[in-house]
Amino acid sequence: MDHLVSEEAFRFEELWQRFEGWLLLNTPEDHIALRSGASDSDIRTLEAGIGFEINNDLKSLLTKRNGVVVRRSSAEAGAFVLGYSLLDAEGILEWQQTLAEMTEDAEEEGYEEEVVGRTAHKQWVPFAQSLTGDLLFIDHRSDHYGDIGEISFGSPEYTWLWPGMGLMMHDLCNAVEGMLPLPALGRRPSVHQGRLLEWVAA
Repeated sequence: MDHLVSEEAFRFEELWQRFEGWLLLNTPEDHIALRSGASDSDIRTLEAGIGFEINNDLKSLLTKRNGVVVRRSSAEAGAFVLGYSLLDAEGILEWQQTLAEMTEDAEEEGYEEEVVGRTAHKQWVPFAQSLTGDLLFIDHRSDHYGDIGEISFGSPEYTWLWPGMGLMMHDLCNAVEGMLPLPALGRRPSVHQGRLLEWVAA
């Protein structure tokens, strides 16, 4: 996905506030689904559990909103990030540990090339989950630091989406405010019954 300006041009905190404001006005049930921010203790526990400091934008997001109310069906609110629901700090830790275990198992059993860095990595930190279990994650590897990826467990390899959360939020804000498609992702925003943001095939 090409961008004419760098990630530094987009401040995540400002763009998140803009996006959340849009939810409040246009899909109120999605806004109600947002939980209060995580505590400093929650974030310290998360970082201790995964063994490294999390990306600043993810930390900022958790400080503002510790995920959303857990969805039980597709008719419920909260899946406003490309059809994914934001995870809380506990959910992030659980999923990161799952990916780390997948990585370790692959290394021990000799199929490292098929898994590590393709469908799982111990330095991938999931931040959103779909009802089917697919994930959005932030890459914390030094050579891919901050990249946003999508894991579909029916696919042999992850999909790279954005080079950072700032650019992700910039594109999502522009898409919802103008009801414009995201051509590179093949998805477009749609407001369902005046209450939920959905992302449908473009």
